[in-house]
Amino acid sequence: MKKLLAEGFGTFTLVFFGVGSAVLAGSGVGLADAISITGISLAFGISVVAMAYSIGQVSGAHLNPAVSFGCLVAGRMSMADFIGYVIAQLAGAIIAALLIYMTVETQVGGYDVSVNGMGQNGWGEGFGAGYGLAGAFIFEFVATAVFIVVILGVTSATGNATMAGLVIGLTLTMIHLVGITITGTSVNPARSVGPALFAGGAALSQLWLFILAPLLGAGAGALIYKLGIASESDP
Repeated sequence: MKKLLAEGFGTFTLVFFGVGSAVLAGSGVGLADAISITGISLAFGISVVAMAYSIGQVSGAHLNPAVSFGCLVAGRMSMADFIGYVIAQLAGAIIAALLIYMTVETQVGGYDVSVNGMGQNGWGEGFGAGYGLAGAFIFEFVATAVFIVVILGVTSATGNATMAGLVIGLTLTMIHLVGITITGTSVNPARSVGPALFAGGAALSQLWLFILAPLLGAGAGALIYKLGIASESDP
């Protein structure tokens, strides 16, 4: 139960401050300049660093069904734990998205979700730089695969546990710096599900890609690591 609570809380924190940086700070909050792509990327990355060093010793701080799936494929967790983690992660992400929605609705003059969005992921005309379905899928698949290889490597028996949280957080920042204009950057089905439920429309109809591509990418990353990189001391 402690592991599940940690995963729910950690995923909540990631979504509330990561997605929140785009939704709540994206309007500029009365300042001359709104938060930039760099700022949003750092919000996601720093959230992971904070959770890695605070709850990592409890649950491993996956915060992401794709990360948990990668660990499952790599033999680092059981199917029962995987299912529990995913449920907790989805719950945390949905609660975070709900609170972001409730907060932004208090904005003076109102907030039109259909116009301004909820930090949802997507692709196509009118979203980001207008990349197509294939480009969105390729990015999410490759980025998640790289993310999983980094996570499995740095948390392995021969990895540097002291630096693991920082390395993982910086890797997620790197991924966001490239991916925000392509898909808004998911690499995390829970992060995508939460905002999509409140954004509706295209966000819901395109949600399948942000579940399928990260899971496939995570599986590929786990196999790449297990077959080509892992040492004999790894599980």
